[in-house]
Amino acid sequence: MNARYITKAAVIAVLYVVLTDVMGLLSFNPLQIRLSEGLTILPLIEPAAIPGLFVGCLLANLQSPFGIIDILGGSLVTLTAAYLTSRAKNFWMGALPPIILNSLFVSIWVSYFAKTPYLITAVGIAVGEGVSVIVFGYVIYNIYKNISDNYLK
Repeated sequence: MNARYITKAAVIAVLYVVLTDVMGLLSFNPLQIRLSEGLTILPLIEPAAIPGLFVGCLLANLQSPFGIIDILGGSLVTLTAAYLTSRAKNFWMGALPPIILNSLFVSIWVSYFAKTPYLITAVGIAVGEGVSVIVFGYVIYNIYKNISDNYLK
């Protein structure tokens, strides 16, 4: 690891925290909408995004009303999704791990603590994740790719 890699990871982590904060309590509901999840597409083109997303999610989830399970569990789900995204062949395949893993696993404790049925919570998280990753992630992906291709090499 070099200073450039660590700096990129740190910037991604900070962006994740800030974007989670922007959405306030919507970041921690059965229908979760986190603009920060748009960043989860970055491991397709930026290896430093994997630790950056993990640390960013860990720090953002310190605000979670769901406690340590969300802090650690949510961060590990994000780390796993980031790794799987990094192995994907294209944007659409890269978008699947964060959407699927968050909807299947994060919804377990969110449904429990929010007292909502698991299936409703899983669908709500999948929809919010899908919007964040596909819509916002597509914008982030193209901006980062352009910046990376032109300025970060």
